[in-house]
Amino acid sequence: MPRPPRRPAAVAPRVGFVSLGCPKALVDSERILTQLRAEGYEIAPTYDGADVVVVNTCGFIDSAVEESLDAIGEAMAENGRVVVTGCLGARAELIREKFPEVLSISGPQDYASVMTAVHAQVPPKHDPFLDLVPPAGIKLTPRHYAYLKISEGCNHRCTFCIIPSMRGDLVSRPIEQVLGEAEKLVKSGVKELLVISQDTSAYGVDTKYAPGTWRGREWRTRFADLCAGLGELGAWVRLHYVYPYPHVDEVIPLMAEGKVLPYLDIPFQHASPRILKLMKRPASGEKNLDRILAWRRACPELTIRSTFIAGFPGETEAEVQELLDFLDAAELDRVGCFAYSPVEGAKANELPGQLPDDVRAEREARFMKAQEKISRRRLKRKVGTVQQVLIDEVGASVAVGRSRADAPEIDGKVFIHGAAGLKPGQFVDVRILKTEAHDLHGEIA
Repeated sequence: MPRPPRRPAAVAPRVGFVSLGCPKALVDSERILTQLRAEGYEIAPTYDGADVVVVNTCGFIDSAVEESLDAIGEAMAENGRVVVTGCLGARAELIREKFPEVLSISGPQDYASVMTAVHAQVPPKHDPFLDLVPPAGIKLTPRHYAYLKISEGCNHRCTFCIIPSMRGDLVSRPIEQVLGEAEKLVKSGVKELLVISQDTSAYGVDTKYAPGTWRGREWRTRFADLCAGLGELGAWVRLHYVYPYPHVDEVIPLMAEGKVLPYLDIPFQHASPRILKLMKRPASGEKNLDRILAWRRACPELTIRSTFIAGFPGETEAEVQELLDFLDAAELDRVGCFAYSPVEGAKANELPGQLPDDVRAEREARFMKAQEKISRRRLKRKVGTVQQVLIDEVGASVAVGRSRADAPEIDGKVFIHGAAGLKPGQFVDVRILKTEAHDLHGEIA
């Protein structure tokens, strides 16, 4: 397909953008887009209207690699002037082999390389008299919620994961910088802050919990101080990717007091101590269960979501049952499960006892069937209660929102019937009338 013609020099340069991957990659995309707009670039909604296309890739598992390669291929076919960045960019040889004509390849968080490549293709035409960027920067989420990335990288070396080889070791952002960004977001209309990183509860370990100043007070670069500071902003604060370290206990009182949402996203991955050791995870299944029960005693409204891997190399039937028993005892609210998938470069590929695809798939299905019963049971307890709901979408007769127990994209929804006059970003109290496997239905209380 012929490449689109270059735009006239007098017209503001335009950049097409494709963003793939997890919320952490989404924040990377937002930062690049913010810089592009600050330098006078417009964002093109189509390939043929773009002077250059940036593809922010994912490379965590095989399906993500394929999706990223497909996106690069489509951009090359439709436009031909393509800059590649993101996690898959750490495997530049793979991209060059398939697409030797891409303009530039860079890894995650390498914003400077992306901008250099864009400048080389189409120089900026910045007008300093134009106010191009809102105070909160360019966001790819609806205006009433935003992801707040507090660190890059990870110090763990889980055997199934290659993220540290792509994103490096933990690098925490200074506490005053994070709280300052959060304050700007809330002032710009954001009602919900979704805190993300590779290991949120390790925040500040690399800086030895260095102090910073925000609102005239000293705060330390540590998980508990971060949560306390965010809790002063009056927005929903939702914590993602939290490892169950003992110091997480310090944050539970903030949840009980309503300062931080009573919600923890914790990637447990398994319950068997032997499998967790093979995975090189930082906590045992028994300690995790004890901690969950203690958290729920302190904050009965606590919602816990998690992810697990079924069919890890060497996993026995007894260990599958151990995992199912853990599920039943912990009664986790929201759970995702993935059949183990060998990732190129992961240490787990070298472990003995690799299981056939059909066994892994069967264990995943068994796990999710057991979890669905638990989810239904926990949701039914909410029938008749009144839940605070943040509205995401409004239709002719039904509005769709989320309760304090629901993160966007990954959890359930609340369908509000007969909800005329509501607006996205509005908080409403909803009486729950019925439930489904993952969603709630109700009416304005």
